[in-house]
Amino acid sequence: MKTLSTKTTVITTLLVTLLAITVACGYSSKNYPPVAGTVPTITQLMPDSAASGGAAFMLTVNGTNFSTKAVVNWNGTAQTANTTYVSANQLTVAIPASGIATAGTVQVTVTNPGTQGTGVYGSGGTLSETSSVVDFTVN
Repeated sequence: MKTLSTKTTVITTLLVTLLAITVACGYSSKNYPPVAGTVPTITQLMPDSAASGGAAFMLTVNGTNFSTKAVVNWNGTAQTANTTYVSANQLTVAIPASGIATAGTVQVTVTNPGTQGTGVYGSGGTLSETSSVVDFTVN
């Protein structure tokens, strides 16, 4: 009877040791922070101005490093539904008449959204990145 109790104790000790080694060796969850994404750059707006009170128009944004999900920001507001990806160097965005209703300067930027991590626990991925401001003039 004493040998059965000793075997049970040895097996239990062995299992607990294996479990401790598994956790200590990094088989528990790891969380890697997102890394920097690709920063887009605007080189040209076409047109670069519009008359205040004018009709809605299509703005072409030329530049570099636009992701397929890049979004044009018009005066700080993301134009998610209105932005169309043409290429890594060009986006178009439909600007409503209300966007040019009054004279002034409109700040235009492009944001490449972050990507979801693909690690075992969803870690990693990239951060969203936004271009420098380019001014659009409403006369």
